Amino acid sequence: MLLAFHKPYGVISQFTPDGSPNRTLAEFGFPKDVYPLGRLDADSEGLLLLSDEPGLNTRLLDPSNAHPRTYWAQIEGIPTTVAFEKLSQGVSLGDQQTLPCRAWLLDPQPTVPPRDPPIRVRKTIPDCWIGIELIEGKNRQVRKMTASIGHPTLRLIRVQIGKFEMESLKLGRWKALTADQKNLVLS
Repeated sequence: MLLAFHKPYGVISQFTPDGSPNRTLAEFGFPKDVYPLGRLDADSEGLLLLSDEPGLNTRLLDPSNAHPRTYWAQIEGIPTTVAFEKLSQGVSLGDQQTLPCRAWLLDPQPTVPPRDPPIRVRKTIPDCWIGIELIEGKNRQVRKMTASIGHPTLRLIRVQIGKFEMESLKLGRWKALTADQKNLVLS
């Protein structure tokens, strides 16, 4: 079984509490014996997959399989072409180097429902939404990448895994994927 879940802000990608005030997956009524494939930190939102099939974890998450994941990041400022080139080539995050990725300005800018709690807004600093497609998933990677080019992430939403898009899945809801949808995830 493969499930798609629209993870809200403030929810950790595990079923047991971690000592933080964050909510867990346990409150969303998932079937028994499923576990998350990968993670989204509590500050991130969007598409999280859960499964009872152990082999899917490696198939989807090992960078050697080059399985893409697409994120929308609302960032401070408007990046230049040079900033997008830096992201695309991979950036140094201190002790680690990210793999090349695809990064672009979302045009048109998406209309996204407000987050609870709302993001910080600075009257003198504009913000924009960018898209980033990665084949790896290091801890807080997108946030560290955008910060490294001078554009901190204000809000982060994973919108696609493989060719499967979250689209109309409502916040806090999950659904079992059909065979065709599962093929989109795995392709």
